[in-house]
Amino acid sequence: MEKGDDLKIDYIEFNVADIAAAKAFYGRAFGWSFTDYGPSYCEFNDGRLTGGFTNNQPPRPGGGPLVILYADKLEEALEKVEHAGGKIVKPITAFPGGRRFHFLDKDAYELAVWSKT
Repeated sequence: MEKGDDLKIDYIEFNVADIAAAKAFYGRAFGWSFTDYGPSYCEFNDGRLTGGFTNNQPPRPGGGPLVILYADKLEEALEKVEHAGGKIVKPITAFPGGRRFHFLDKDAYELAVWSKT
């Protein structure tokens, strides 16, 4: 770890029903890259943050923290999520500092995407 990394988000892990489906969704929607570590674990990298997909336990739909991604072009991100099979559960809305929408992925995890504009 580097100086300044203390108490910062470092990794996010999702329990998923199907690792290949999770890779297809996040790869298609956001361009993430992946490293497989056997049949039950895959690390993802979004270019800034790493995390993992595992099928060692069943998915925890609706549970856990809300993971928020950033997008320069919010409408394009929403279209990509829908095209990849995500379900929009909160349309684009404004908040102090920007706009965002919420969606469910293939395992019913709720995430959000925000933009300054």
